[in-house]
Amino acid sequence: MNLTKSYALHQIHHAEIFGFDPNAYSRFKFGDDLVAKEFGEQLAAGFISGYLQDNFIENQIVVISSPYSFIPTATFAMKNYFIHQLNRWMVDNGGLVVQEAKVHRTITYKEDYGALSAEERMNLIGNDSFHIDKHFLDHKTLLFLDDIRITGSHERMILKMVDEYQMKNDIHLLYFAELANKDIHPNVENLLNYHQVKSIFDLDGIVKSGSFSFNTRIVKYILNTDFSSFSIFIANQTEEFINMLYNLALGNGYHTIDAYTLNLNYIKNQINTKKYKLI
Repeated sequence: MNLTKSYALHQIHHAEIFGFDPNAYSRFKFGDDLVAKEFGEQLAAGFISGYLQDNFIENQIVVISSPYSFIPTATFAMKNYFIHQLNRWMVDNGGLVVQEAKVHRTITYKEDYGALSAEERMNLIGNDSFHIDKHFLDHKTLLFLDDIRITGSHERMILKMVDEYQMKNDIHLLYFAELANKDIHPNVENLLNYHQVKSIFDLDGIVKSGSFSFNTRIVKYILNTDFSSFSIFIANQTEEFINMLYNLALGNGYHTIDAYTLNLNYIKNQINTKKYKLI
């Protein structure tokens, strides 16, 4: 029988008080790697002092970031720094360095998850399916990482996958933050996500900060922006950025989503025009 435990570094009890900087959280969700580092290290330190110090895990730990298809989520960036911090502590205490695994997901959607109610979230994500390499994980302790737990619909999908695969592992569900007060509407997540990013032009500082990593949120946000703002934003980006944006969009199948067609075709034409000029 598997043992499932949950740990959140921050508990949200009030709609305006979070225990962390909402602007930093907003930048993190749109690819600010410096904030990802800060959050990942803080989560590791919290989990170590709050659990591991008194409950040392001797067998192999596997850290698993939130599910994704081709483009990682913001949690993926946080996960890297979480592992660095955890590995240092494990080695200092005679433990094993951690391994990593991926939960593969099949469906991508354009809806903004953070704006939805608990029921709408479950309806949306319920059509998705998650896949993992069960045999690689046998007899190991699993740490599933996510940035925030709002209604628990993602968590239910993870545990459903665990049931379907008949996994017997000890499991820890780790979150940077958790909505503890169920009277607060789940769309508080959107308040956090967009606390500093009010328009596409607010992305410029993050993208050009020197510590930027792409994730699903920023790619979807750019592709979903109205064309006039989008074209001004793109005109100010590097060729490298534009190419990466296009490659990631294709990798996640966004060329099949009608709402993204106009902006994606514009990027494609930009790339092809540049190639033509080079020839």
